[in-house]
Amino acid sequence: MDFKSLLRKFSFLAFLLFYTTSLFAQVTKVTGVVTDGGSKGNDPMPFVTVGFAGSSIGAPTDNDGKFSISSDKPFSQIKATFIGYKDVVISIAPGKTQTINIKLVPLQQELTEVEVKAGKKPRYRNKGNPAVELIRQVIAHREQNRPRHYDYVEYKEYDKMQFSIVNLSPKIAEKKFFRKYKFVLDNRDSTTVPGKSLLPLFLDEKISQYYYRKNPEKERNIIIGQRNVDFGGSIDAEGVSQFFKYMYNKVDIYDNSINLITNNFLSPIANGGPQLYKYFITDTIETEDKKKLVELSFTPRNTEDMLFEGKIYITLDSNYAVQKAKLGINKNINLNFVKSMTVNLDFEKNPDGRYHLSKSNTLADFGVTKKKSGGVFGIRTITYKNYIVNKQQADTAYVSGADDQVLSDAVKHRSEQFWQQNRLDTLTTAESKVYKNIDSLKNMPSFKRTLDIATLLLAGYKSFNWFEVGPSNTFYSFNPIEGLKLRLGGRTTPELSKRYYFETYAAYGFKDEKWKGFLSATYSLNDKSIYKFPQNYLRASFQRDTRIPGAALQFVQEDNFLLSFKRGVNDKYLYNDFYKFDYVHEYENHFSYGLTLKKWTQSPAGSLYFVNNTGTINNLTTAEVAVNLRYAPNEGFYQGKIYRVPIPSKYPIWTLDYTRDFKDVVGGAYNYQSLHLRIEKRNYLSQLGYMDMVVDGGKIFGQVPYPLLTIFRANQTYAYDIYSYNLMNFLEFVSDRYASINLDQHFMGFFFNKIPLLQKLKLREVASFKAIYGQLSDNNNPALHPSLYQFPVTSIGQPITYSLGNTPYIEGSVGVENIFKFIRVDLVRRFNYLDHPDVSPYGIRVRAKFDF
Repeated sequence: MDFKSLLRKFSFLAFLLFYTTSLFAQVTKVTGVVTDGGSKGNDPMPFVTVGFAGSSIGAPTDNDGKFSISSDKPFSQIKATFIGYKDVVISIAPGKTQTINIKLVPLQQELTEVEVKAGKKPRYRNKGNPAVELIRQVIAHREQNRPRHYDYVEYKEYDKMQFSIVNLSPKIAEKKFFRKYKFVLDNRDSTTVPGKSLLPLFLDEKISQYYYRKNPEKERNIIIGQRNVDFGGSIDAEGVSQFFKYMYNKVDIYDNSINLITNNFLSPIANGGPQLYKYFITDTIETEDKKKLVELSFTPRNTEDMLFEGKIYITLDSNYAVQKAKLGINKNINLNFVKSMTVNLDFEKNPDGRYHLSKSNTLADFGVTKKKSGGVFGIRTITYKNYIVNKQQADTAYVSGADDQVLSDAVKHRSEQFWQQNRLDTLTTAESKVYKNIDSLKNMPSFKRTLDIATLLLAGYKSFNWFEVGPSNTFYSFNPIEGLKLRLGGRTTPELSKRYYFETYAAYGFKDEKWKGFLSATYSLNDKSIYKFPQNYLRASFQRDTRIPGAALQFVQEDNFLLSFKRGVNDKYLYNDFYKFDYVHEYENHFSYGLTLKKWTQSPAGSLYFVNNTGTINNLTTAEVAVNLRYAPNEGFYQGKIYRVPIPSKYPIWTLDYTRDFKDVVGGAYNYQSLHLRIEKRNYLSQLGYMDMVVDGGKIFGQVPYPLLTIFRANQTYAYDIYSYNLMNFLEFVSDRYASINLDQHFMGFFFNKIPLLQKLKLREVASFKAIYGQLSDNNNPALHPSLYQFPVTSIGQPITYSLGNTPYIEGSVGVENIFKFIRVDLVRRFNYLDHPDVSPYGIRVRAKFDF
């Protein structure tokens, strides 16, 4: 075949087709430059949206303010829009090529009369201020305007979450490396947010039916359809969706505090609003039904605090209800990676004259720097329809069922027709292409390789389809007992099976010349991944490895290279053999229980020893049955590769553990029982940030040697550990009954924001308090019972292990976080038991954490 001849014929045919089409189609093309009419030099304006009026055809201006748009339709007007500027509509000649230059004028509030008086600027006061009197009326009527004031409420809800890359240069799709992704990179939306070119990459949709009953109080949200983009590989779409919705919480302006971007903002109509906000009556508006609304503007008294600024529109009737709200944040606010954030709330009138929320739209622009270009833009839009009040349904409508939390495949795989019929809002043209684009993208070999590399760097695993190797941070570590320690392991993935999972590692210490290892086999009883909620699985495992008494770390982190660096004397270890059988069952209401059968043999290593009045003991074996009960109402998760991360909430988490040891069963040497209760909760304190609180206590029943007592969790690394005692030595304190409290307070810059230099650095204050009170009964005191193991001592006979007396161990810290946006440094103070060997009253500890 003559390819050159064929190519010439094809080229001629294409030219003929193009030329003929051009004769019949009259193209309207407009080019020009957009400039800033409010600047002295008429500066060009980048990222202004210019489009044909009444259409979605448009494009943003480039860095020089230039634009070019065209269409084969006979449009007669173009429109230019940009946030903070008046929209401009200009007439054009249809079917022609022309140049139109546009000048945008900044928005300014027009005043009918201006009076200028000499003298000092009047001081803002609450007393006698009509705006403050009005907001106090809104606060007084707040509860009666909430949906929960009705006896019964029901409505349909459509929840749409979208994340996009913002203002990505159009030229990037032409670069050689990115050409293969052109179908994704060219899917732009330049009309949804004026001045922003959005490239949507993530989309999540949910349709649900909500029911509420006041007495007895019950609420239920039945999800009838949900879907999101699936990137495949190591990215868990459902977990990503949960985390994004945690960042973009639902906004209820009638709440005292509004949680957004993991921070608490005080509502402008909160009880304490008049003490922290300034209010101004800026306009009076008449609605279509001839009702009067007051436009009330508000701004923080201190622009660095976690507060909103914006406008609310209030009805001038006996309800004093919010009919509309526009909430924004000040550019000086102490919030990381957020360039701007806006919340728009729209309300509709009920038949009784009150208002309900009809639409909530939250927009946030994220970026490492404050520059206008680049970054990520997130939008969460929630639409409410079919709002019905005081209509009683059957009792079953208000009782939660299993499908409310665990979605069936039918709910997660609704047809396109279902979504078209049930959406309460519309998708943009760009959003409608996201599902298909990402589905094509995830099947591309080059994208899979990129995802593989990202998984190795971020999660520490390298995937080989059905098996993944890792975690990488445990490949190398060292300690005084094992010396250099190399470890290699991995686990199977759902590509092998959703029912069966295997995990293993092998490790070798070059100083003690011993092999260690781990092997587990897990069977999922509900045909779900063992890492997904709700868990329901059986696991059998064996582990042989070293462990520091009192260092309660997860086994996957014990060999972490960074934890190899420790302060003080660190030569007391245990060799452990664990034979375990676990059963874990979680329920949809977030109650779970676990059953563990364990044979545990521990042998002393290094300078540690087991000795009693009969001589030296080589090892200690126990045969245990343990039951774990846990209740975490409304708990959400972000699904990671190594473990799942609970998303913090205002609800407490209760954990109860019971352990029973059996003597003479598979070598068990003791009979004892133990009970442990733990309560943890995050307390949101409005402008004072939040406090994480943990209260726990435990008791051991029976006589046991010190390795089986409660060895309090110590930390001899230089990292700050939230749940450990950071100036306590390993094995320093033991007890058979105790109670403790752990408070970790994050002030989120409340004090530093008032200090100019510190305010510019965006630093935040943090403080902690930890106390533990415990006792050792005479029954477990080796000084009174020589048959028990004697407490360890130093080489010169100085004790290193103690029981707590009548004085609790107390430790506290003050520190600074958000250094370089992710580093926390604490000055830790130990208040007592300072006469023990190798202890210090002060220490500096560092912790890394990314937060908004």
